Amino acid sequence: MRERSSIADVIGDYLQLRNAGGDNLKGLCPFHDEKSPSFNVTPSRGLYFCFGCEAGGDVIKFVQEMEHLSFSESVERLAAQAGIQLRYEDGGGRGPRQDGGQRARLIEAHKAAAEFYTARLDSDEGAIARTFLAERGFEAADAARFGVGFAPREWEGLVRHLRGRGFADRDIIAGGLAKEGRRGPMDRFRGRLMWPIRDLSGDVIGFGARKLYEDDDGPKYLNTPESPLFHKGSVLYGADLAKKEIARRRQAVVVEGYTDVMACHLAGVPTAIATCGTAFGDDHIKVLRRLLMDQDEFRGEVIFTFDGDAAGQKAALRAFEGEQKFVTQTFVAVQQDGLDPCDLRVRHGDAAVRDLVASRLPLFEFKVRSAIEQHDLDTVEGRLAALDAAAPVVASIKDRSLRHGYTVSLDRWLGIMDEQFVLRRVRELAARRNGRAHGGNGRGGEAPAAPERPAFDPNDPEVQRERELLKLAVQRPALLGPVFDEVPAEAFIAPPHAAVRVVIAEAGGVTAAGTVTEWVAHLLERAPNDQVRELITRFGVEPARSAQESDDRYAVELLARIQERQLTRMIADVKSKLGRLNPVEAPEEYQRLFGDLVALEQQRRVLRERGLGSQ
Repeated sequence: MRERSSIADVIGDYLQLRNAGGDNLKGLCPFHDEKSPSFNVTPSRGLYFCFGCEAGGDVIKFVQEMEHLSFSESVERLAAQAGIQLRYEDGGGRGPRQDGGQRARLIEAHKAAAEFYTARLDSDEGAIARTFLAERGFEAADAARFGVGFAPREWEGLVRHLRGRGFADRDIIAGGLAKEGRRGPMDRFRGRLMWPIRDLSGDVIGFGARKLYEDDDGPKYLNTPESPLFHKGSVLYGADLAKKEIARRRQAVVVEGYTDVMACHLAGVPTAIATCGTAFGDDHIKVLRRLLMDQDEFRGEVIFTFDGDAAGQKAALRAFEGEQKFVTQTFVAVQQDGLDPCDLRVRHGDAAVRDLVASRLPLFEFKVRSAIEQHDLDTVEGRLAALDAAAPVVASIKDRSLRHGYTVSLDRWLGIMDEQFVLRRVRELAARRNGRAHGGNGRGGEAPAAPERPAFDPNDPEVQRERELLKLAVQRPALLGPVFDEVPAEAFIAPPHAAVRVVIAEAGGVTAAGTVTEWVAHLLERAPNDQVRELITRFGVEPARSAQESDDRYAVELLARIQERQLTRMIADVKSKLGRLNPVEAPEEYQRLFGDLVALEQQRRVLRERGLGSQ
């Protein structure tokens, strides 16, 4: 069995694996929460091992642990997937094995039920279901692709069918396919359109059912109850179909219903998935993170789509609560006319569905704008009230660079035109939150519920320029001269870079550097901790990027870009002060600041030209 079941293929049904060099594959461990992958698979040896939680074993052990199965149940499941016919000691080899594992029997029963419902869709009675699908833009081939079926209005139609296939009443009831009636088991689903819900490996584990008859007094949607197979809090409809595209595109689109998933896939959005009768929760996030390979250096996206009505807006805001449990970026796409993806496709075509997804807004921006829209921004009182409503949202952002960016945007959206005032307000709220939660190591007193994002984006071109400038400051300080020493630590976006700049200043600046060996040793002696020491060491050995022109020109351009950025901040500060001054009441101060602004703008223009290499 171990030889016939590829461990990479089996584990790949549960999480995204990537090449880690040689014969090794790596992914996020499914047995514990982690930000960076430590789960390793070696296909040539048929083994897996996690260096984080030390879980390990072969393919049978993996299935046992993931599905909570016995050894024999795991073997039966792998055999079925590999197309192997098992022979038992009692000589049996056909039909559902009554003394075998319960899970294997329930999987077979659900497979048989799905076939039963699919066949009934083409019956005369199934015309009502076919009409429902056609009215929503789905053809027979679409129904077949997603395995959609029809449950007849019979009390025991499915029960009789499964009994005829050799399944026991206890398993039919245990799987949620039937419920106990006065005279024995009766079908749980009757007169409904049926969607099979599959796990990541493709096995049917439950059903979603939509009522079709007006005289049906049951709920509009009815799902399989909790069972040994079906746990709605961790199941994502369509994930078995979408998982490869989710990994390839680094994107997952979360919609609200089964028809929405179908519409998205048919419209060219094959990464669509949906929850099964429950809100999007922590267990769903864990599944998606494994599929996305969601980690610090990964840049993917999770897009939530919701109707534009009040309920949809409320659902979108609920999704915000789990935003920071992803490292991946999260977005929201709201159709303002209230159409869901299914109706949108019917009325406006496939392109409209793709456009909806493309129109996504970052979830933070959506939350902040939603808070602002509740207030009258035409009055000072309204703008201040909107600030107090939106500032806690911005303050809750863990990524400091992202928090700063949204603070600047918040000032612009509110029209307060006092960036420093808004910054102080957000910082106050962030400090309160950190005071309650942070310990000495930068983490909360309790384990954080979500993976923390880096304090800055290492791929940001501005951060990379800082890195290159500091490499030159460590490796070739003479190239930079006194101009570098005039650039303050506050000019650096990345806190680690600012820390290195402080060390250089304390060492006397680049103008005080001797030989490179002595200079680096001097810097390392002054480093306040191992992290800064390691960064200085890296800057001393990591090659600087090759410049198009001379090293001198490269150094000048880097310095000019950093200086220009610092001047831009100073200009914004002066503009903010000017905006608060009354030129009639304080003409001298106003003129002075205006003169400072003109001078700063001129300096920035010169630096910009220098940074572009035009001088």
